[in-house]
Amino acid sequence: MNALLLASEEEIQNPLLPAVPEIVIGLIAFAIVFGFLAKKLLPNINKVLEERREAIEGGIEKADAAQTEAQSVLEQYKAQLAEARHEAARLRQEAQEQGAVIIQEMRAEGQRQREEIIAAGHAQIEADRKAAASALRQDVGSLATALAGKLVGESLEDHARQSGTVDRFLDELEAKAEAVR
Repeated sequence: MNALLLASEEEIQNPLLPAVPEIVIGLIAFAIVFGFLAKKLLPNINKVLEERREAIEGGIEKADAAQTEAQSVLEQYKAQLAEARHEAARLRQEAQEQGAVIIQEMRAEGQRQREEIIAAGHAQIEADRKAAASALRQDVGSLATALAGKLVGESLEDHARQSGTVDRFLDELEAKAEAVR
């Protein structure tokens, strides 16, 4: 019988199930620890989590603001670059126009100087021709007078008569030369 009582006590006391007073004491201890953690530790944990959430949200907002600012700076840079390119094209066009005007002015000045040089050359040639014609007329006149004097046998030294005769003879020659042309 002893063995049966022992067996029935063993059946009642299962080693896997603790006794009821231990369960009650364990639940009370758990409630105390849980209450302590809920009162002291849980607010601190919530506070840290909230701060982390705010930091993350603030970082996202700051990143968005920085991205927006970077985008606006990029747009300003592009606008300035486009403006600089436009200004460079305008300056290049003005330089080409000014170069064309200067070239045209230089051509006109060169043409004017060329015409002045040609006119001066023609004037010089005309003056030289007249001087040569006058010198030739005097030389021909004196030679003709000397030849006529030798042919006639008397001296034709009278200068006024000699000059008139020579001029008349040369004028006739020039008139015949012009008629032939």
